[in-house]
Amino acid sequence: MPHDLEPKIKYLTQDETKRLFDCIESTDSVHKLRDLALFRVAYRCGLRASEISLIKLSDYNRTKGEIYCRRLKGSNNNTIRLDNKAKYILDKYIDEHKITSENDSLFISQKNKPISRQTLDYLMKKYCSKANIADKKKHHFHTLKHTTAVHLAESDMDIKELQWWLGHKAVSNTEVYFQFTTKQQEKMYNKLKEKSEMV
Repeated sequence: MPHDLEPKIKYLTQDETKRLFDCIESTDSVHKLRDLALFRVAYRCGLRASEISLIKLSDYNRTKGEIYCRRLKGSNNNTIRLDNKAKYILDKYIDEHKITSENDSLFISQKNKPISRQTLDYLMKKYCSKANIADKKKHHFHTLKHTTAVHLAESDMDIKELQWWLGHKAVSNTEVYFQFTTKQQEKMYNKLKEKSEMV
């Protein structure tokens, strides 16, 4: 890709994302279940590293499979419903780690404190390396938020829906995710074919 056409944001492709989750799932770390749960939740909800540590057990409605997301940097808080896999893994993690207090942080470090953004960045670097994701600029936890946004944009979610999902107050913050990725270009050309080529 020519330098001037490189995406302004770094995100994982669908294949890279699958490799990342497969890598976490196959690790022999004692923290495997915690890491898998927090990465799944962060990806589903489009959360920043600093927002992961804010999630408490009381923010999770297990019956509905929904998480109340406290968003930082002036974004709007919202409630996101988890996909089945993320819910299954999160429920298993909560049960196995006996997290019962409503005020307990869901994701804690070895020191029994809310997991830090530094730890999350370390984990992202570790798992991206193991998953053979070549571009080192993608080895940052914030890449996961960008990944969520691009994947949702590619799934035909419109800009107002994506704005709500990510908690953006201004739609201008959401527009960057509707850049012309390869998948979006193909959809554009397919629309032209369906409407017949331009004269």
